Amino acid sequence: MVRGVLAGCFALVLSAGGAWAQQCGGNFNQFVQDLRTEAAQRGYDRDTIDGFFRHASFDQRTLDADRRQGVFTLPFTEFSRRLISQNRIDNGRRNAERHRATFDEVERRFGVSRGILLSFWAFETDYGAFQGDYNTLDSLVTLAHDCRRPELFRPEVFAALELFARGDFDPVNTQGAWAGEIGMVQMLPEDIVTHAIDGDGDGRVSLQTSAADALLSGANILSSLGWRPREPWLVEVTIPDNLDWFDTGIHTSKTIATWEGLGVRARNGSLPMPDAQASVILPEGRFGPAFLAYPNFSVLFEWNQSFTYVLTAAYFATRLEGAPVFDARNPEPGLSRDEMQALQRKLEARGHDVGGTTGILGARTRAAVRSEQRRLGLPADAWPTRALLNAL
Repeated sequence: MVRGVLAGCFALVLSAGGAWAQQCGGNFNQFVQDLRTEAAQRGYDRDTIDGFFRHASFDQRTLDADRRQGVFTLPFTEFSRRLISQNRIDNGRRNAERHRATFDEVERRFGVSRGILLSFWAFETDYGAFQGDYNTLDSLVTLAHDCRRPELFRPEVFAALELFARGDFDPVNTQGAWAGEIGMVQMLPEDIVTHAIDGDGDGRVSLQTSAADALLSGANILSSLGWRPREPWLVEVTIPDNLDWFDTGIHTSKTIATWEGLGVRARNGSLPMPDAQASVILPEGRFGPAFLAYPNFSVLFEWNQSFTYVLTAAYFATRLEGAPVFDARNPEPGLSRDEMQALQRKLEARGHDVGGTTGILGARTRAAVRSEQRRLGLPADAWPTRALLNAL
């Protein structure tokens, strides 16, 4: 679970520590020494600090992984087909049955659907089969030292230090994902400190080996982020040809009854909760697949910031609970990564903040695309095409 900006129990630091939190880059050994100094200011004793930081090392492999995320440039249909296999569906259903008592407890306590947890469990670690082989401390310190997102990763270093002080973190042997997540559902140290639950009742939290601990802890995080108990998150829909495309996307919500009045229909069955607010999601434009996203869908962005990843996970959760394969329809061809970067440069030149020329179609690029489509008299469905690129 990687968030854009985290703020938790370790965000409230000593005023002197606030200055340290602004530092990144420079000599790595001096950076680690600064972390030691801040740890002392936070009240940790010398032996704890030394035991935790003694073997901290720079890890180039972590930075390489951070910059190698080309899969997120894929359109939703291709991305989802890569992630969702029949084997993952079969294993998901087997795990739902194997851990039925745990999922019952999750739904009783937090109202989080088993499909959602199964989906993230599958995508994050293939149901625990591969949890990552990066040294967690080295990854966290390296990413805190790197100046791309120090505000995210520096607090995680101190959360890991707190876990170490409690006897729940081994700085030499703890391994996980490149971004510092640990365990079956990939939790960052700060979330472990604040939300981890002993689900199997053995007196300790074992996120790497206990499915009950991992699943209940994951549900606790979603609950803390505002998950609405026993409410839907995503429903596939059909849409009319005359819909106002500018009103689609997560920036606009209407009641289900209003959408139905505009011709939006559930592809299968009926739309739940007619008084609820929801957004029409068109991941590949007006000719591609269509979904109605309920408020719980937005909570999932706290798990991962990628729109395509979150939509795929949300859709996979519905599949695990019985929904059919989505109708891919026939979207207009998307842009290559180079073309997307060229488009983003043109959008920036027109004053739009697209979050950098990454080649990834993120929320800010979609918003800029929608705005320019409307200005140019094109269907404003936020799906960038060569026609838009040429028009700009």
